[in-house]
Amino acid sequence: MAAAVSLCFLLREVDGVSQVLLGLKKTGFGRGKIVGIGGHVEPGESDAEAAIREVREEADVGLRHEDLRDAGVIRFVFPAKPEWDMRTRLFTAVRWDGEPTESLEIAPAWFETAALPVERMWQDADHWLPVVLEGGKVNIVVTMDNDNEAVASSESLLF
Repeated sequence: MAAAVSLCFLLREVDGVSQVLLGLKKTGFGRGKIVGIGGHVEPGESDAEAAIREVREEADVGLRHEDLRDAGVIRFVFPAKPEWDMRTRLFTAVRWDGEPTESLEIAPAWFETAALPVERMWQDADHWLPVVLEGGKVNIVVTMDNDNEAVASSESLLF
């Protein structure tokens, strides 16, 4: 069964340039990659509650339910490692409390949305992240290759 995960992308504009908060993963799954802020949904928690909790834990930023915009869902399939399969709920936010700070798990940093560090991210990011950052909503199945790094296929589904 796929693990439930929530990610939240904080968005801001500085001098007319759109930016997104991403983070360098320092531990665990995805270590060494630039990733979205988020993690596993705990039992009894909604996707939104998980996003709020994870952003607090990983970047010390406070969010409220009304700050979150639903940006869709991605189902990640790892045929070579099915235990890594994930159903990932995506959110964006333009309002929050606090300034992002580094945690044991994530070193947060702002990136221009027009120049994402895709070469340092999971390979699937450029299949869906630009759409999300432009205000769109996705419903995608991403199937990874046997190396668990490359994208074998990406399929957009209708809502």
